[in-house]
Amino acid sequence: MATERIGPPLVGGEREMLRAFLDYHRATLAMKCEGLSDEDLRRRSMPPSTLTLLGLVRHMAEVERAWFRRTINGEDVPLVWSPTDDYQAAYDPTGCTRSEAFTAWEAEVEHARRIEESAASLDVTGHNARWNIDVSLRHVMLHLIHEYARHNGHADFLREGIDGTVGA
Repeated sequence: MATERIGPPLVGGEREMLRAFLDYHRATLAMKCEGLSDEDLRRRSMPPSTLTLLGLVRHMAEVERAWFRRTINGEDVPLVWSPTDDYQAAYDPTGCTRSEAFTAWEAEVEHARRIEESAASLDVTGHNARWNIDVSLRHVMLHLIHEYARHNGHADFLREGIDGTVGA
């Protein structure tokens, strides 16, 4: 099934725009992984980097969980891929399948959407224990847009190295 990626509106309210840009970048990551086998998704970039598309999907599941569930919602939940809060563990897709990684990531995205939609405003704040800072939902959404945009650039290069597909 092809990922539907809807471009953000050119005019709209702040929350609508943030939501649309975040969803656009989420869809971009999914598109970069479409049509690839588990083996392709675990293919590493150029040495010495161990970065993979599957590792990026796993990492973004952690990012979604850490910022929306743990920070904004205050949930006491472990990371998806590490019970010891090792954020780097997500990058290692050894033994993980596409199905496992995408199921976890999609679940975290849906959970994040519910948290954002139920928040009274973008000014809702949460506490990020890792850095001992308070942040607004606005900051979290902007941070995730930044995080996805950066990693989608990595995903573009990874995909090109796998089968020559570029762009979009």
